[in-house]
Amino acid sequence: MRLRPIPYLFMRGGTSRGPYFLRSDLPEDRETLAGVLLAVIGAGHPGNIDGLGGGSAVTCKVAMLSKSDHPWAEVDYFFAQVISAKREVDFSPSCGNILAGVGPAAIEMGLIEPRDGQTTVRIRAVNTGSLIEADIQTPGREVDYEGPARIDGVPGTAAPIRLNFSEVVGSKTGRLFPTGNRIDEIDGIRVSCVDAAMPMVIARAADFGLSGYESKADLDATRTFYERMEPIRIEAGRRMGFGDVSRNVIPKFAVLAAARAGGTVASRYFMPWDCHPSYAVTGGIGLCACILSPGTIAESIVAPRPSGPTASIFIEHPAGSLEIVADFAITGGQLDLRKIGTLRTARKLASGHVYVPSHLWRVDGGPCQSK
Repeated sequence: MRLRPIPYLFMRGGTSRGPYFLRSDLPEDRETLAGVLLAVIGAGHPGNIDGLGGGSAVTCKVAMLSKSDHPWAEVDYFFAQVISAKREVDFSPSCGNILAGVGPAAIEMGLIEPRDGQTTVRIRAVNTGSLIEADIQTPGREVDYEGPARIDGVPGTAAPIRLNFSEVVGSKTGRLFPTGNRIDEIDGIRVSCVDAAMPMVIARAADFGLSGYESKADLDATRTFYERMEPIRIEAGRRMGFGDVSRNVIPKFAVLAAARAGGTVASRYFMPWDCHPSYAVTGGIGLCACILSPGTIAESIVAPRPSGPTASIFIEHPAGSLEIVADFAITGGQLDLRKIGTLRTARKLASGHVYVPSHLWRVDGGPCQSK
């Protein structure tokens, strides 16, 4: 079997990790691209033994970068979630944790010329249309990965990366509340269907017989919850305009409980067929939009609702907490989310070539040569 080499960086971004590629180094058409990414990750085996994946949703993610033609952005970030157990690739969502590595990767790949001290990289998330500023530490015009910043879910400390998002409302549907309601009832469970950075279905943990403080391991062992949750998620996806989402990772699902460690709210986030070990950044943004908007399912959990013009919302999750800072206003009961951001870290883990079977991607109809 001949193998085709593909240049890549392997990076941790936030609480996720995966390969980062130049988009131009990968197939253009989605079907061939999906096949190549399945091979890169090693999908189809629970441990991804034949690829770079780590056997969980947060380690089966891919970032693809290119120069942007957007009038504001400098870099386009195209994301793929490889669904390892199903041997599928979902190009519909974005990932805010992997996004943390996009600025450093763009500098490492030569897409951005760094400044001495700090470099701000303007990024367009292609999957959702969100616009993000990423502040990267670049003393001496080189990416600095070492520093004092700590994020829950990652051991040790690293250089801080500040992410500020705009244009997040209606990321996939064009509306903050795609069903037209702030609360829907599906199969006897009251939920809020929200679209801000990530389409989400949000419910109270107690309505599923959960405390909302369970560990990831405990939740993943409670398959009766998933059997109850998944039909609700699928119906919510239909009502949100996505059609049949039984094979798609959006909308994501989250459950809420009252904070118990000094935060704003306790939450567990599902990807959607297992629990996130910490919390997704895009999920945190969606949850914040739900909390800040009057009349949602969060209103009975978070009281009083945070007031503007800025608010820091702390989401307690299985590994600690995630802080989201929002710049917003409520006008006539409607949320105007001007900017929303968080602090993340990233680290370059490896670089070189990843190899895939040549039959997956041929050039001009001929076989690829191994190197």
